Parts: sequence; C-alpha cells; structure tokens
Amino acid sequence: MSRLAKILVVDDEPRMGEFLATILAAEGYQVETTTAPQTALNKIKEQSYDVVITDLMMPQISGMDILDEVKKEDSATQVIMITGYSTVENAILAMKKGAFDYLPKPFKIEEIKVVVEKALAQRTLLWEKRSLEQELVKIKPAGGQLVGDSAAMQEVHRLIAKVAKVDSTVLIRGESGTGKELVAKAIHAASPRGKKPLISINCAAIPENLLESELFGHARGAFSGAVTAKKGLFEEADGSTIFLDEIGDISLALQAKLLRVLQEQEFLRIGETKPRRVDVRVISATNRNLEEAMARGEFRPDLYYRLNIITINLPPLRERVEDIPQLAQLFLRNFCIKFGKKIQDISQEALAILLNYEWPGNVRELENVLERAVILCEGQKIEATDLPAELQTFKKCASPAAKLPFKEAVAAFQKELIMSALEESSWVQAKAAELLGLKRTTLNEMLKRFNICQKNE
Repeated sequence: MSRLAKILVVDDEPRMGEFLATILAAEGYQVETTTAPQTALNKIKEQSYDVVITDLMMPQISGMDILDEVKKEDSATQVIMITGYSTVENAILAMKKGAFDYLPKPFKIEEIKVVVEKALAQRTLLWEKRSLEQELVKIKPAGGQLVGDSAAMQEVHRLIAKVAKVDSTVLIRGESGTGKELVAKAIHAASPRGKKPLISINCAAIPENLLESELFGHARGAFSGAVTAKKGLFEEADGSTIFLDEIGDISLALQAKLLRVLQEQEFLRIGETKPRRVDVRVISATNRNLEEAMARGEFRPDLYYRLNIITINLPPLRERVEDIPQLAQLFLRNFCIKFGKKIQDISQEALAILLNYEWPGNVRELENVLERAVILCEGQKIEATDLPAELQTFKKCASPAAKLPFKEAVAAFQKELIMSALEESSWVQAKAAELLGLKRTTLNEMLKRFNICQKNE
C-alpha cells in the first residue's frame, strides 16, 4: 500500500483527532479528521478511504454505525475501533461486524502505527484479490472453463451454439476428464431453458436400487424407509434440462423407463400407478463405447437412437495440445485466487513438460497438476520442479526454444514435435498423426498454420 494511503479519523474529542492526525501524517499518510459522526458518514459516502479509525462511544451516531456504513460502501476499507469504555462484548461485536482491530484507550504511539500498517496491508491484499477475480471473469467464458482455440474445440463450440437453440436430446461422448459436464452446462446456459437451474446426476455414482428413486421419485410407503413421498430429479427439472452423466452404466430395466420419458414425456413414481408428465430436455454423457455395449446386449438400441439425435465428441487433451497453455494459465489464475498466491507465469521448461505429457486424465488431470504446482511454488513462476515426478521425466523432450516469448515458444515447440514426427514417419501424415496422438484433421490444421509443406518444399 502506498504511503499516500487515505485515513479518516472520527472522534468527538478534538484532541484525540489532532493527536492521531499528527502521528499518522508523520508516517506519510493523508489524514482527515472530524468530530461529527454525521460528517464522517457523508465523507464515507462521497469518497473512498483505505482505513477509518473511529471512536466507539459518540453522541447520536456510534462507532458501530460508522463501521456498518463503511462496510456497506466498500468492504475492503479497514476499520479500527478505539474506545475509553472497552468491554469484551463490544470488542467481539465489532470484530464480527468486520472491524480490523479494537484498541482500548490509552494506547501507545507505536501500537497505533503497527495496527494501521497491518490494516493497510490487509486492504492491499483484498484489492489484489478483487482485481484477480475481475480479471478471471474476463477470461472465463460462459459455461465454465470450457476453453480452447484448437480446431477440435472450435467445432465443439460451433455445435454447442447450434444445439442450444433446439430441444433435441444431446449425447456428449469423450474420455473421463475431458469436460463433458461443462459442455452440458454451456448448452443449457445458452438455451431458452437457461433461466432455470440445470439438474445433474452421475448415474454411475448411485447404486442401482436407489437410482430409480432419484430419477423418478417414490410414493410414501413404496418401500421400506419411504416414510414420505419424494420428488425425483425429472420433476425437479420440469421446464429445464437434466444432465445424465455416465448414461452407459444404467441397468436395462431402468433404460426402459428412461426411454418412456424420452418418448412420452411421462413417468411413474415408484409405488404409483398414475403417470406424471414433465417438460424436460435430456442431455446425456458417457465415456463408454455404446455401440459395443449394444452388441453385447448391455444397452438398448432404441434408447441409444433416442439419446443420440445430436452427438458432441469431446477430444482428449492429447489431441488438442495447442490448448494446454491457455488452460494452464486459466487454472494458474484460478488457484492463485483460491490460495492467495502471487505467481505470475509458467516457466518455459515447465510449459514444455506440460505440452509433452500425454495427459491420460485429460483436462481434469491438468487442473489437478496446476493446483499442486500453485501450492508448492515459492517463486514468481511455476517451475519444472513444482510439477509431479511423473511429468518431470519428460524434461528430456523439452523444446530448446526457451528464450522466446511465451506464445512463440509454444508454437516453436509444437512445430518441432510435428517436424520430428513427420521425419520419423517418412512424411506419411497418417503415421505422423498417430505418433503425435492427433487426429489427421487436427494435424492438417496445424500443418497449414505452421506453413509446413511436404518435405518442407
């Protein structure tokens, strides 16, 4: 906090105000004083102060009233209460209301200096946190942390924009950790149903004997322990969207009941005979191969075709390597805010390791790695040593383009990997794509971007 920090002193005893003004002005602060609490309230509404020092016991308007008004106008402003009538009860109440400290009179000069210094440090931390949160809002897109400019993710965003406008069922497919629920949230948020909350359930996380009750509800006395009637999630989602994650894990019996909801928009609570109608959009997701499950008789073809009207395939992170820097920066900022850290960037060596790793756990694994790195990091940058040991084993493959700016270094590293794969595969693009763990279409897009022609002609 700058020494030009602004401080307001409120005390109905003129000598106390003058005393504090003299001490704090000598420390380089801008100090205003007033003996009138109402004037103080007017000042607080008109301008911002870093610290307000107020007496507790004043006629008509108390220090508690001043504290309430300060926190109402700007919660980051720190309030120091002073009083000659100190009680434990008043101190506790002041701290509960948000006071930074509570000093009984008389206090020592050094004591007030130290408390003000600490209050200003707290003010600085709160402002920095607020600034980071505002910056995060700017970079965080609608629908959560579904970020990425790769060709594969551009296609995902294009499909989300299209399917959000209609009520058709959507099946989201992809490996665990790719962000299937984020896609569902983005579709719902952009849809006409977006004003109501999205109802989500992980079908694999609930035992089969309880899942039906969770989805469709039950009547009182329907089974042992059903002492009251219960709404199911389909009723909760009436007029909204329900997201059924891990849809491939539900039993055949429950698949038949789910099919009825999709076909007829009606269902039965357990223990009831009268159907209930709902208006619900269904979005489902799975990491299983449903075609193979159908061949084994584990998934109903009629339900599959009902769910699979529109399919969105989420690529694994290894197939969209170019999105890793953007995701890593997003997670870095997120966790800096969460843990109150001031880490500025990711080192070139650490970034090269992130780019070279295969990410079997996909975006979720990357998020976990960045959370760990932020916790362990003691400097201004995430270093290779802040990453887990299994990632550090890839350091030997790091790009030599270490002195380039961030974006150029990422591009140079990607181009180097592509050139290496092309050479190893004798410039057969299908083989190179397989070596890189990329789709052929993704590799083609990257070849165009880096202006790589056949054998660099």
